[in-house]
Amino acid sequence: MRKFLATLLCLAVWLRLSAGDDFCGIRNTAFLPNEILTYDVFYSVIGIYFNAGTATFSTTLERLNNKPAYHVVGEGHTNSNYDWIFKVRDKYESYFDTAHLQPLKFVRNIDEGGYKKQENVIFDQQNNLATSTKGSYKIPNCIQDVLSAIYYARNINFNSYKVDDKIPFNMFLDNQVYNLYIRYQGKEVVKTKYGKFNAIKFKPLLVKGTIFEGGEKMTVWVSDDPNHIPLRIESPIAVGSVKVDMMQYRNLRYPLSSKISVR
Repeated sequence: MRKFLATLLCLAVWLRLSAGDDFCGIRNTAFLPNEILTYDVFYSVIGIYFNAGTATFSTTLERLNNKPAYHVVGEGHTNSNYDWIFKVRDKYESYFDTAHLQPLKFVRNIDEGGYKKQENVIFDQQNNLATSTKGSYKIPNCIQDVLSAIYYARNINFNSYKVDDKIPFNMFLDNQVYNLYIRYQGKEVVKTKYGKFNAIKFKPLLVKGTIFEGGEKMTVWVSDDPNHIPLRIESPIAVGSVKVDMMQYRNLRYPLSSKISVR
């Protein structure tokens, strides 16, 4: 499972809004500091899923450059019984301002089967620049990194979209700007390993790569309540398929009212 946590973050790409000025002024009404979300990642080759790993996303309130900022940490690891095949220990971090939820700093530190990579990006939103160890890059307004965008988009009013609407977004990763979209698929009930929920459904447009096929083959469900947390993600990959389920949460801003029943 190459690039384990990066895979999970790509699976959460539906959340990575947005390119348009309509989204630049959003305020946080969806999450609180100290929120923690935990996910199990299941992998299948012949139709039988096994638990391959875990990912956790935690949020704190800190100060960066003497300004208040949310600090989100995403950590992923393979389970111990999978380490002998391909050991993964990944950590992603994002700092974004509390006023407009725009990224200030992005850090990536990954160790995946012996492959190691470190990345540190500083965002200058005023001058539309993203600076990493490899140089400075021009970025459009309201661009997000892979973590800040998840929390930013949780504040979108999804009721303002119609089925099959495309929602464009820009994302900066690996010193590139990606222009993609998600296609809103409406609302339905989804049954996960954690329980049954009323959910909002999406299909993101993905760029073809080593893990995912291009197109709209991935499906994502998020809670149909003011928290808008990802509940389930399913997608075919280069070999087999993956399924990601939310398994634990702490310190949500609102009750998880979308939950219908336990599993």
